[in-house]
Amino acid sequence: MDKYKEIRPIALGIIVKNGKLLVENCYDEVKDEVFYRCLGGGIEFLEKSENTIRREFKEEIGADVKVGNFLGLCENIFNYQGKDAHELVLFYEAELSDEDIKDVYHKLDDDHNKITWEDIKDFKDNKKIVYPKEVLKYI
Repeated sequence: MDKYKEIRPIALGIIVKNGKLLVENCYDEVKDEVFYRCLGGGIEFLEKSENTIRREFKEEIGADVKVGNFLGLCENIFNYQGKDAHELVLFYEAELSDEDIKDVYHKLDDDHNKITWEDIKDFKDNKKIVYPKEVLKYI
């Protein structure tokens, strides 16, 4: 699947702890924009969306995650690195075990982007950007 030519179904896990949201730190070079995104990814054919979140957390930070309630769905049309993209995003509550909680994570498959706990207030006060913006409904 070419994620820049087709509608891509994805599942994201929302993890909140002590007023902070676990997010990947991202950068769009074309827009010169720093933004954040909850962990998760593309749903594979015949894969349940809850299993997508489990697989993605394992692949990205090497941690097992407990997937909770389905929170909602949004349609996300955006431009990233100069390319248009279109996603259907399924949001779930998620939780890490205490032994898997760290201050900062480094993605196992990409040493450029860090995964950190960011203050939810900063997103709600528009001091930092989280995508898709609909995640703010669930935190």
